[in-house]
Amino acid sequence: MNTFDRHIIARLAVSFLALTGALIVFFIVLHYVEYIDDFLDRGATMRQVFWRDDEAGTLGYYPSYIPEIIRLTSPLAIFLAAVYLTGKLAQSLQLAALQMSGVSLYRLLWPYLLVGVVLSAIMFGFNGWVVPRTNANVLAFEQNYLKSAPRQIDISDIHRQNSPGTYISVGFFDRRANMAHRVSLHELDAAQRLVRRLDAERMDWIDSLATWRLRTLTIRHFDAGGQETHRKQALLDTTLNVFPRDFARTERDVESMPIPAARDYIDALRRSGAGNLGRTLVAYYSKFAYPLANLIVVLLAVPLASVRRRGGQAVQIGLGLLMAFFYLALMKVVEPFGYAGTLAPAVATWLPHAVFLLVALVLLVRARK
Repeated sequence: MNTFDRHIIARLAVSFLALTGALIVFFIVLHYVEYIDDFLDRGATMRQVFWRDDEAGTLGYYPSYIPEIIRLTSPLAIFLAAVYLTGKLAQSLQLAALQMSGVSLYRLLWPYLLVGVVLSAIMFGFNGWVVPRTNANVLAFEQNYLKSAPRQIDISDIHRQNSPGTYISVGFFDRRANMAHRVSLHELDAAQRLVRRLDAERMDWIDSLATWRLRTLTIRHFDAGGQETHRKQALLDTTLNVFPRDFARTERDVESMPIPAARDYIDALRRSGAGNLGRTLVAYYSKFAYPLANLIVVLLAVPLASVRRRGGQAVQIGLGLLMAFFYLALMKVVEPFGYAGTLAPAVATWLPHAVFLLVALVLLVRARK
């Protein structure tokens, strides 16, 4: 690694950190202006919003939100940093001088490529393990204080598979109280014949015991001839393979789970027969796909900004912002198809990144070497 490479890496790092800091401040100000009415109407204090939630014993809303902002804005920050630095070298004719001395654009790309790879690796770990922990605080706060809190996907008439041959139905689940109403548990034998049915008016989650407590229940048994015997019981504690989060899913549950926990959660939902998994799967695959955007935008920035243009740096940055807009727009246009199942969630997640990786490679091939 020569002096030029170290210079590029240092300049990119400084620019990236400065832009990330500016984007964090910009995002928080914009978000606060939009949601200040919700905070005031629902009784959120300024300490809870900007510093610490003493009632929950957690960081406040915006301190908890900062890691998510970094995750979201890191591709834009490194892209603008690379466009600005490369454009400055092009406008001052330093790139032309290097190329005339026999240094190819591909060689000049190496320090950018190194930064993109390292940043993508860092953001993969950050996105997969750090951000979910702080997002748990964010989502809990939004449930209490924002009108636009994540919606519960399943509210009534919920059906889950507890284990092979055992199914549970819930008329309504109260997410806040971890309480299910109008509960039925059906057990089938190998011939798919109903052998036992349990009906309860209510089922409460006992967190300290990790069990469900059924109240006011009727237990029915069916023999081979279909004859029924039943008995009533006031209380029954039982262990199920279905947990409160399996009944009370929201659109953003996976955002608060590290990658291993998210994978287990999705496997559990599939085993239980839950539907509407499109949004959940898109969020899960994004934990792998989105960090790669940090590398793709660097590959885009160098050939895009390496050409000296009339208008100088303003034009270079304008083109960069336009390209970033199209990248983001394509992600937002394609993702709903994954939510609805029109496209496979994995395809909907990876397609925008694959398209812009192809665009970056085309620009690199066509750029003046």
